[in-house]
Amino acid sequence: MPRPLRVAIVGAGPAGIYAADALLKSDVAAEPGVSIDLFERMPAPFGLIRYGVAPDHPRIKGIVTALHQVLDKPQIRLFGNVDYPTDINLDDLRSFYDAVIFSTGATADRALPIPGIELDGSYGAADFVSWYDGHPDVPRTWPLQAEKVAVLGVGNVALDIARILAKTADELLPTEIPANVYDGLKANPAKEIHVFGRRGPAQAKFSPMELRELNHSPNIEVIVDPEDIDYDEGSIETRRGNKQADMVAKTLENWAIRDVGDRPHKLFLHFFESPTEVLGEDGKVVGLRTERTELDGTGNVKGTGKFTDWDVTAVYRAVGYLSDKLPKLPWDIDSGTVPDEGGRVIEESGSHLQSVYVTGWIRRGPVGLIGHTKGDANETVSNLLDDFANSRLHTPSAPAPEAVDAFLTERNVRFTTWEGWHKLDAAEKALGEPQGRERVKIVEREDMLRESGA
Repeated sequence: MPRPLRVAIVGAGPAGIYAADALLKSDVAAEPGVSIDLFERMPAPFGLIRYGVAPDHPRIKGIVTALHQVLDKPQIRLFGNVDYPTDINLDDLRSFYDAVIFSTGATADRALPIPGIELDGSYGAADFVSWYDGHPDVPRTWPLQAEKVAVLGVGNVALDIARILAKTADELLPTEIPANVYDGLKANPAKEIHVFGRRGPAQAKFSPMELRELNHSPNIEVIVDPEDIDYDEGSIETRRGNKQADMVAKTLENWAIRDVGDRPHKLFLHFFESPTEVLGEDGKVVGLRTERTELDGTGNVKGTGKFTDWDVTAVYRAVGYLSDKLPKLPWDIDSGTVPDEGGRVIEESGSHLQSVYVTGWIRRGPVGLIGHTKGDANETVSNLLDDFANSRLHTPSAPAPEAVDAFLTERNVRFTTWEGWHKLDAAEKALGEPQGRERVKIVEREDMLRESGA
């Protein structure tokens, strides 16, 4: 009787779990069957949803329910707290599996090469998000000392950062934020948040719902300058062809024409302001310089030579994430992705690296919403199964599932399991219960491992 197809997936965030789901829904899952192991460097699964989504977005975190149903399937095992390539590398994986799918995400900030970006008080979005999401590998404190703050970027991450900085700690207390984050935000003196985009309202990358959520807080007054509402032919074309862009522009227009209210924290959305320099004194941020831009007819902008200095003492850049380079795989340094064709990893020679595949941000870069990774996963898995059907996969030397457990145990890798996640999940919910909260996130890696029974 033929054994099941053995597949390793490195990265147990949405992209990896969607790939597992696609495998389970394939014809191969019925005959000869599939056996899937997910490897995750964190002790808990769900990747970006646990450590990248703002805590006041429970709607997005609701996706976890669907992902749970996939991981509950008996054909799937989870190995958490296992780092690629420290604990297990590509050669190890190839000895146990017919195919390997990499679905790792992006944890670093893309560089913004302007003078002063390295000053004390200038921060990357990824680091701040990791702090307020209780990532175990970052410091427990964050220097929240600025009354006036600049956020660079017009995507959803920029909105998350601006919203977390502008809300009060008590507003966020009903969420899953750990005690150290609540204490940090309680001391946050920020009263003015300025979000800067170098192009216009039609080019903003916000999703309409995320943008409208800014206005729901009783403490945040969202302010848009009427002079920033401007469109050229390229912008009008964008609005006609993109319903989301049109909805965003309409929301911004409505905010620009209304009277400014008296909510205590002001959140300014600035367009046509291109950051040119972070201003500093004695090594610390004392301001931000921007150049006014104008539309050029195509939806792009050009500088006008008019500069403004903004009185801020902290700057957060949210200009995109960058994936971590994966050892033993080819790498495109410009895009920060693994070169591929349809999810098949492509070497410099142009040939497919046998039995190795990618999906999610490591494949296409950190763009799009969580749901966009489904299409990626389906295409990658379809090509993997085509290679399987045509005998193009290599044959592992030790395909028995227990060989993986033995390998990790021999290496003294303290790994968590899916059963362990259920224990950690219960422990976090128990922490929240006395306060009427759904959960309180456990932060320290050692505490997560202990609660998981690892």
